Amino acid sequence: MTTTTPARLSWLTGEVRSWQAAGLIGEDQADTILAGYSAGHRLSLVRLLLAVGACFVGIGVLWLVAANLESLSPSARVLLVGAVWLAALVGGEVLHARSAPASVVGAARLLAALLIGALVLQAAQSLQVPAYEPFLIGCWAAAALVHAYVVRAVAPLVVGVVAGTGYTLWAVLDSAPSGLALVLTLAAVGLAATALAAVHDTGSPGFARVWRLAGTGLLLLSLVVAAVPGLDLGADPLPLDLVVGLVATALLVGAGLLVGDRLARAELAGGTLAVALGAGLVVWQVGEYAASDPTATDVVRAIAGLAVCATAAVAVAVVGTWRESTALVALATLALVTTTALQAFTVFAPVLTGAWLFLLLGALLVGVGLGFDRLRRQVATAL
Repeated sequence: MTTTTPARLSWLTGEVRSWQAAGLIGEDQADTILAGYSAGHRLSLVRLLLAVGACFVGIGVLWLVAANLESLSPSARVLLVGAVWLAALVGGEVLHARSAPASVVGAARLLAALLIGALVLQAAQSLQVPAYEPFLIGCWAAAALVHAYVVRAVAPLVVGVVAGTGYTLWAVLDSAPSGLALVLTLAAVGLAATALAAVHDTGSPGFARVWRLAGTGLLLLSLVVAAVPGLDLGADPLPLDLVVGLVATALLVGAGLLVGDRLARAELAGGTLAVALGAGLVVWQVGEYAASDPTATDVVRAIAGLAVCATAAVAVAVVGTWRESTALVALATLALVTTTALQAFTVFAPVLTGAWLFLLLGALLVGVGLGFDRLRRQVATAL
């Protein structure tokens, strides 16, 4: 039996009954079709426990590698970690071939994706490569992504996306740390991930969901960070790796526009606008005493940042409702609440203190939450 969302099951039931009414299928056939589907949530307790357990085991192995396992020789450490990784890698595919439960296969693949990071770090230690190098995280990300695409598995893809994002941020900010570089890096990686989601929509919808969730989250995070007043522009020009990344992102966006559907193109257009707006908020500098004595311009800038984030959150909520993705709606809500709280403390903290500030913030959050939920329901009804 296939588990699907209640909304999709309701739609399917209506379609099947309309076919039955039109005489295309009989009552027995309609009942047989609907019997193969059930409403429910995809994230079960067993799957959650298996995923958490796999993460704990992977982190434990990484911790042992970080501790350097001084009692063993470098070659023995590499062989030990490599053997554990190979066992998890082969074990996951054997379980998949034997039609084991998807949660068990996913946990084994997740463990293998985490252990490849331990193997990379241990091999680097044995070769006397400095441990605190973003290049090692990049190798881990690349290995996890190769694993994901070879076996067509989502769990290693998640590890690869997280590690790749960490590597990109570390590499760029290590060469030229600034608020502008941080916002542009978050936005560029998010837009690139959104473009990859558009590319994967037709052939790999599972991969598309991961890329879209990561891209949307990073784009929203870039706007939330950009809305914070006082980010520095940096004394140095943008680093070369960030410029190359922006060019690569532009190429991916072009590919996404070519192969994506209308909604995917709208997402890419919105993501491109988010990059420009985030950079504009950072360039819009506040006064020197904005934290203690904000001017009218500083207040306008804070309100503009809140408006940009609120508009982006509403847009993401609309897309999440259209795609029936509760994760996208949750991301939009989190971004809106975070921005509201930050801007409330920034704008009103110099004027209101103590309990009055928290009362105002609470009222703002309640009002924003009710308005946001009402708008989301109206969109869902319209769709």
